[in-house]
Amino acid sequence: MLLDRDGIINIDRGYVSRPEEFEFVPGALDFLRAAQARGFLLVVVTNQSGIARGYFTQQQYAEFEEYMRTRLSAEGIRLAAVYVCPHHPDGAVPELAIDCECRKPKPGLIHYAERDLGLDLAQSILVGDKETDIQAAKLAGVGRAFLVGQKAGELDYNAFAVPLANILCS
Repeated sequence: MLLDRDGIINIDRGYVSRPEEFEFVPGALDFLRAAQARGFLLVVVTNQSGIARGYFTQQQYAEFEEYMRTRLSAEGIRLAAVYVCPHHPDGAVPELAIDCECRKPKPGLIHYAERDLGLDLAQSILVGDKETDIQAAKLAGVGRAFLVGQKAGELDYNAFAVPLANILCS
């Protein structure tokens, strides 16, 4: 199962990169546990343009990712892999200010996961909170993609667990 990070695992507060900013989306832990119990590999595919924009470094991102993995592990949840796009065409860090193939809605991150983990994308599921997540899934050939947490154009975390439960039943 391919998962966006911000808005799916943690509340998207914009460029979340420090432990004190991290808060699980209500219902996310239950969903991740249930997906894992059903045999899904949990794979994060996330745009992190804050790196290219100079808001935080790649090292700071790596430390934050380790913090997130530790928190998930304490809840009995194991991520098989995390794929991150640090690029943005308008970035302030010159080597990362590129129009890459890994920034969603392009499918690069998903193809990296397919290659590295031997995923059958036609049998895979992607869960995202933005249309760019869904576009990337379609371009990559992911079998099913779900846009969750949206209500009238804004995230509705109170209603988040219901669509996620439906994903596991479909």
